Amino acid sequence: MRYFNYLSNEEQQSLFFLPPQSITTQDKSLLEYALGATLYMPATRKTIAQDIIDGKLTGLMSMVLCLEDAIGDREVSSAEQSVVDHLGQLALAVTQGIISLEDLPLIFVRIRNVEQMWRIAESLADNRRLLTGFVFPKFTVDNGYRYLEALETMSKYQQQPIYGMPILESSEVIYIESRYNNLLNIKDLLDQYRSLILNVRIGATDFSGLFGLRRSPDMTIYDIKVIGGCMSDIINVFARPDSNYVIPGPVWEFFSSDRVFKPQLRRSLFADHLGDTGMQMRENLICRYMDGLIHEIILDKANGLIGKTIIHPSHIKPVQALCVVTHEEYMDATSILSNATGDIGVIASQYANKMNEVKPHMRWAEKIMKKSKIYGVFNEQHNFTSLLT
Repeated sequence: MRYFNYLSNEEQQSLFFLPPQSITTQDKSLLEYALGATLYMPATRKTIAQDIIDGKLTGLMSMVLCLEDAIGDREVSSAEQSVVDHLGQLALAVTQGIISLEDLPLIFVRIRNVEQMWRIAESLADNRRLLTGFVFPKFTVDNGYRYLEALETMSKYQQQPIYGMPILESSEVIYIESRYNNLLNIKDLLDQYRSLILNVRIGATDFSGLFGLRRSPDMTIYDIKVIGGCMSDIINVFARPDSNYVIPGPVWEFFSSDRVFKPQLRRSLFADHLGDTGMQMRENLICRYMDGLIHEIILDKANGLIGKTIIHPSHIKPVQALCVVTHEEYMDATSILSNATGDIGVIASQYANKMNEVKPHMRWAEKIMKKSKIYGVFNEQHNFTSLLT
């Protein structure tokens, strides 16, 4: 897989100081950072495979076929068959040379229970090679053991890893009296299967539902304090140096809405960079309520979250444009790593706007270098708006 492969060579040379590199599913150290905008779709949607074959989901690098909350309880059997049909259609297209394996997104299936996981795996037969892994909703220690044991068995049988992504979204995790023990116990469990865990995901919608809450498009998930507090604890447990799991941002639910508060995107960010074209782009983003999404992605990034769950194809480009490393970030990271010799503790940024401390900023710099390989590095005069045109 390679990000922004829909751009021409000339566009890539104009935009990128360092272009994205191709990465493989076998390189887990990079793959876990590389999901970008992960599109969730009900498995019952009829056109999923054909949309991929026809190139309608521009830029999509990872997707989840949902067999859980996105479908009705009476649709389970037909949804399972749809998963098999979609992957069969994609496998046939690959065999016929209509599309290449490299052009397929990473495909995951969100399942309801371990029995369904086995049914899907057995029904796919040889087409399991197109499946990157499974998503485990409402993950707890109680159900987690069975999921992970099945995942390990499948991976051994397949002779290649089938990855798992637990979603933390149960009452045991968000209720304060049980949160800490459950988070620590879940981490202990995941650590035993670390080689098969790609991401630890946050189910903000289920968390909100437990309290009868739903954020408006004017707000970010961080403004809902009970959810933001739990997210902080999840980051505290799973993003430590001794665990270092990759945690994506939770889902953004909106793609159009009426506005209550003022727009959140500065005019100068677009006008100074792209002139009249930039102002029209800003207006389009505001009309589709993308400024709230962009605000939340920036907060995700500030809190160490990488990538994001999405529910609409229009979210792909904003999420992934903001995953690209800026020239300033790359130069700071390079300076920090090159000066990690023990001879110096702090150096001024090449941009002359901050101090870079070698030891405190080391892990940040290492993550930036991984992201630079996956998403590329913007040229100095470019930023995320350049990829939204």
